[in-house]
Amino acid sequence: MASRISQCTPHHRTIIHFMIKPHSFFSSSQMPLLMPLLFVFLFTLAPTVFAVSFGSQNAIVVEDGTGKILLEKNSKVVVPIASLTKLMTAMVVLDGKLDMNEKIAIETVDVDMLKHSRSHVPVGAVLSRRDVLQLALMSSDNRAAASLMRTYPGGSAAFTAAMQKKIAALGMLDTVIQEPTGLSPSNTSTAADLVKMAVAASRYPDIADITTDSSDLIKIKGREVQFRNTNRLVGKKGWDILLSKTGFTNEAGNCLIMRVKMAGKNATLVLLNARANSVRLLDASNIRRFLAAQAGRNQHE
Repeated sequence: MASRISQCTPHHRTIIHFMIKPHSFFSSSQMPLLMPLLFVFLFTLAPTVFAVSFGSQNAIVVEDGTGKILLEKNSKVVVPIASLTKLMTAMVVLDGKLDMNEKIAIETVDVDMLKHSRSHVPVGAVLSRRDVLQLALMSSDNRAAASLMRTYPGGSAAFTAAMQKKIAALGMLDTVIQEPTGLSPSNTSTAADLVKMAVAASRYPDIADITTDSSDLIKIKGREVQFRNTNRLVGKKGWDILLSKTGFTNEAGNCLIMRVKMAGKNATLVLLNARANSVRLLDASNIRRFLAAQAGRNQHE
């Protein structure tokens, strides 16, 4: 309880202490008259007070359409973003109007030599660019993302230039992305900046569709292989997810971007640097409860 209170605003902390020790504010003769009113007020305020406790080190929740910030924590601190990068990679590829049926061969140069991350896509596999994009986004495959840059017209230099142009066009002033996978800790941004990326990415039907698939079968070297979404919440009962992307490196911790629909309203959430996957999932669930409570209050106002 103490850790939750410490993250509240001074105004909220006063109210909570008022609830815990009301006798320090009013005399015993005033208490019977004031306590019923106090608890009605606290019941209304409670979702706002207790939903601000995040396990993620950086977080933000923004109401789509209005841009209103509903919740935030260290949202303007620059940190590594891991595979959240791949949303930007996908937008650059789709902006290039490339042939999505063109075959791409996974090559040795696409293998991760920085983190030595695993991949279920073997060197020599030949896939359509559409399938490669699906693997990069849904299952966050690093070889797939690397091959998208390598096969971009003009190569990695042209891809990097297009990416920098896209970052500037979105007004992401606190964002630096140097490669397409997110493996490099030099790919950095803020939670606030990443909201801009998430909203932009959700406007691409291909990205929205791919990132909200819970699983898919992709033929690799003659056999169908099932790939699953790295976000366990996709397809889960009670969740209406419009966009999703996870990320993890040791430097970035566990990260998550989602756009969700709740009670007819859309919101974008960004969670960065959670110490475990379970922490970011708990944060997302707490945000969902917060949004549901907000919707319930708005219906009764």
